[in-house]
Amino acid sequence: MIDFTFPPEIDEIRLKVRTFVDEVVRPVEQRADREHWDRDAWIKGIVDMRKEAKQRSLWLPHMPAEWGGMGLGHVAMASVSAEAARTRMGPFALNAQAPDEGNMHTLLHWGTPEQKDKYLKPLCEGYARSCFAMTEPEVAGSDPTLIRTTAVPDGDEWVINGHKWFISGARGAKFAILIARTEDDPDLPQAANSAFLVDIPSEGWEVVRDIETMSGSHNHCEIRITDLRIHTDQMLGGRGQGHLLGQYRLGPARLAHCMRWIGQAQTALEMMVDRSLDRYSHGSLLAEKQGIQWLIADSTMELYQCKLMVLHAAYLIDAAGNDPSVVDFRSEVSMAKHFVANSLWRIIDRAIQVHGALGYSSDTPLGDMLKQARWARFADGADEIHQMRIAQRTIGAYKDTGSVGTATGNLPV
Repeated sequence: MIDFTFPPEIDEIRLKVRTFVDEVVRPVEQRADREHWDRDAWIKGIVDMRKEAKQRSLWLPHMPAEWGGMGLGHVAMASVSAEAARTRMGPFALNAQAPDEGNMHTLLHWGTPEQKDKYLKPLCEGYARSCFAMTEPEVAGSDPTLIRTTAVPDGDEWVINGHKWFISGARGAKFAILIARTEDDPDLPQAANSAFLVDIPSEGWEVVRDIETMSGSHNHCEIRITDLRIHTDQMLGGRGQGHLLGQYRLGPARLAHCMRWIGQAQTALEMMVDRSLDRYSHGSLLAEKQGIQWLIADSTMELYQCKLMVLHAAYLIDAAGNDPSVVDFRSEVSMAKHFVANSLWRIIDRAIQVHGALGYSSDTPLGDMLKQARWARFADGADEIHQMRIAQRTIGAYKDTGSVGTATGNLPV
């Protein structure tokens, strides 16, 4: 029997998160919007929400109990993240926001005891923020083998020079996980990079600017690195393992984004339906008009597909224990990431259409949601890269087995 229900303990947590969002997070966001909070007011608001999350035993859902977390797997996190992401600050309130969530997993798996004590502990306690510095403006971000930032050994230090951009959360971060090229001519292109832990501020680490995007400034920074000296103890993982570390981090991180996008997509769909039941035009409610019903139906079907794809991919990651060599979940994550990102855009766009001019205005959150949704189709792998990999795996499966079954979820149908 295939059972798509959550175990009672997970469903209980999901409903606790929903109540927390309704009773704590949403009122804070509404007050912030009314009073036009500045940065200091927002910091206090986040601290207050986090205190309440701890009191309700909803702190750090994705981390093991020994690190102060709830120890939830990826399937359980799908339910938690979807509920939390129905508000802007829900993931922050739980200390489960990007990029810190992915960095926590990375440090837990790759860090030495000393590195975990120095970097992971304050991150889990909520006393620090972090960033992940890989993308560069001069080369395609979807191909880490092209990275030009270099790290050259000099005694017991590495000297790093390079240029990064769209480094989310860089301003205000206490440290960065930095990917740099350490090998000139490796046997495999994927073995050219290594990862380093960089304390911020450090001499040679310069935040050039917060890059203005079509949705405003969101702490996506350009970084200039000039003769930055890092002790050898600051290497995270082994030499030449930067690509491996990055892929380990990005697989579950991509799915975590999808989990949050599902929450946003469902919010947009519910707003669409609510508007259709409230707006009267040309003799009937919008909900009674076939053209509107089709928009609702298409969005409903897509959201259903999103949920199934994310739950299946999360199940595979849990089964693999985050290790693709045990159970290969990469194709399922790629398909989910591509499909959910595009569905998010379409569902929000349809919701705007049903709202008409109101949806285009700033009187609803839909306009900001749409602008935020646009980055989903190239962040953590552009659509076209995922499509290329999916096609390659499908062709490979057919060559190996004469069937595409293993490439389409390896399901028993």
